[in-house]
Amino acid sequence: MAHSWFPQWHKRQGNLDGLLIAPDERLPLWPTLIMGLQHSVAMFGATVLMPLLMGFDANLAILMSGIGTLLFFLVVGGRVPSYLGSSAAFVGLVIALTGYSGQGPNPNIGVALGGIIACGAIYTLIGVVVMAVGTRWIERLMPPVVTGAVVMAIGLNLAPIAVKSVSGSMFDSWMAVVTVLCIGSVAVFTRGLLQRLLILMGLLASYLIYIVVTNGLGWGTPVDFTPVAQASWFGLPVFSAPVFSSHAMLLIAPVAVILVAENLGHIKAVAGMTGKNLDPYMGRAFVGDGLATMLSASVGGTGVTTYAENIGVMAVTRIYSTLIFVAAALVAILLGFSPKFGAVIHTIPGAVLGGTSIVVFGLIAVAGARIWVQNRVDLSENGNLIMVAVTLVLGAGDFALSLGGFTLGGIGTATFGAILLNALLRNRRVLPVGTEPALKDH
Repeated sequence: MAHSWFPQWHKRQGNLDGLLIAPDERLPLWPTLIMGLQHSVAMFGATVLMPLLMGFDANLAILMSGIGTLLFFLVVGGRVPSYLGSSAAFVGLVIALTGYSGQGPNPNIGVALGGIIACGAIYTLIGVVVMAVGTRWIERLMPPVVTGAVVMAIGLNLAPIAVKSVSGSMFDSWMAVVTVLCIGSVAVFTRGLLQRLLILMGLLASYLIYIVVTNGLGWGTPVDFTPVAQASWFGLPVFSAPVFSSHAMLLIAPVAVILVAENLGHIKAVAGMTGKNLDPYMGRAFVGDGLATMLSASVGGTGVTTYAENIGVMAVTRIYSTLIFVAAALVAILLGFSPKFGAVIHTIPGAVLGGTSIVVFGLIAVAGARIWVQNRVDLSENGNLIMVAVTLVLGAGDFALSLGGFTLGGIGTATFGAILLNALLRNRRVLPVGTEPALKDH
């Protein structure tokens, strides 16, 4: 582990095509700014979508994602390349807790913010423990078979929210189908940067189709651009104060376990791609993410997490310099201070957002399966099979358990169910007489 908190970034120049740029290396200023802009675009789709689904202010979410990323950069000493954006893990719980209708600002946002702050505090505490004793206990508690099942359960738990949001009318349902087709077309028929931005490009294409069909042909509800014309170019986003309800805090705090699983997987992925051992900075990363979540929710923003979208961009470009994320964060902060930008976001129709969320939540579910594939999880073992089967049904069915005044929702029961079942059933499979147990880590 290095003696100084920050690395000494070495400048890379010349022809950089195909070269791997390490986290402790830097590009010249102009390429750094361009790459930062690309990363800000990569995070944009999900960072805007998640607050809209919960009734949070999207401008504020963008602003706090930038500030949170800078805070994360400082806490990890610029050694872990990551962008922090709005987390999907909070969506189902926040909607259930606040009774959000799906349109406009969430009138009960305060209690959700208090719960998110509690989650961030637990997350930070876990990070402090990891800094003190290492990561082995977390890796044993949440091996790939568990993290994959939990991630997939989150996607399946969110599925009814996406479908319900586009079921109000047949027109909305068909526009959701068009949105899914647009995103799928971008994913399959484009290349390079466009393909990396499949969510954003697909959403924009379906939005334009919606405008043509409604404002042009007169079908459905037309888009009203009056708020965009009236909004100023620069100004403050809408801030909200947290309300600390014990019920909300107990309900949302367990999401910290999910954020730990996400961050752990992302850092391991970056470590594998760069050949760098990032385990010494794992605790710092948890603390940085936890503090950023608390800071964001304290002013009305969403909980944040490290973003797989930006890891995908790094994998394609092979540029892992952490300074790029400083540039990306600054771009996000500038956008967050533009009410006109926020007004444009709020004109996106519910049917288009719903169709986009169908794809995004589906991709979250598939990401769980990807974790299994990448880590060669053996689902022929009965222990793994039972744990995964139960976890997925608990999450998809939104199975809730009540104890006194506390209710644990589907994501919570799936997460803790996966951890407990894995601990109970790990390596408990029945073997034929005379055979030796397989010595492998699942």
